[in-house]
Amino acid sequence: MHLQAPKTVLCIHDLSGLGRCSLSVIAPVLAAMGCQPVALPTAIFSTHTGGLGQPAVQLCQGYGEAALEHYRALGVSFDCIYTGYLASEEDQHLAAKAFFLWPEALKVVDPVMADHGRFYAGMEDKLAGMQALCRSADLILPNLTEASLLLGRPLPEGELNNEAALELAGSLSSLCPQAVVTGIPMGRHLSCAGAGRSSFVVRRLKLDRSYPGTGDLFAAVLTGALLRGNALSAATDAAAGFVADSIAATDPEAPTALGVWFEPLLGRLAPREG
Repeated sequence: MHLQAPKTVLCIHDLSGLGRCSLSVIAPVLAAMGCQPVALPTAIFSTHTGGLGQPAVQLCQGYGEAALEHYRALGVSFDCIYTGYLASEEDQHLAAKAFFLWPEALKVVDPVMADHGRFYAGMEDKLAGMQALCRSADLILPNLTEASLLLGRPLPEGELNNEAALELAGSLSSLCPQAVVTGIPMGRHLSCAGAGRSSFVVRRLKLDRSYPGTGDLFAAVLTGALLRGNALSAATDAAAGFVADSIAATDPEAPTALGVWFEPLLGRLAPREG
């Protein structure tokens, strides 16, 4: 059996030590899916910022530019550039530079800046830069709050139906050719709506538990599935299913701040022989 060369993914995200999120989730997921993740941390945190106290923080200013130049000197070719939490204008410019240097790469932007109807701390003045980055992307993956902010709309009140969800996803075509909006409440379901070559809604039963890092888990699986050649709708369905299975596999008595127990399920993501 001859294996194909792994797809190489430049991952521009933060790195949290304790708590399953950002690069600590993204790198193992992409590796399990047969990709070669190249981690480019924008900042290093001792923990993520949700429920684990005040983390120690080391910004990586200057490192990213030097790393990109090194990769260019080595002649590295990236199949995909996947960005997440960008806490400064410098980080946004770094992502834009990577897009410019590797124009043939699939450009995936997870515009991590808000949730539950409000901006994350310090992100209010980063909206214009994130909108500009989304315009350079091939695919964006906002949650419901982020989608509303990117479009300059108020957050929808209450539950959405299929038509409203698809309209919201389709409206993002003003920024990017393809979009998947996550975290859409639909009755007993929490859904994703996507738009691109075709529109679709993926539903999963709403669970009574919420964990940090599940957005990163979703986006990483979706990106890996796209790089295998899956359609966006199939990749979204696979990602939503893996997140749901990871939540179900997590002890409900375990601290939610530590994230979902996705590690025992990584084998399910491995490429199938033949």
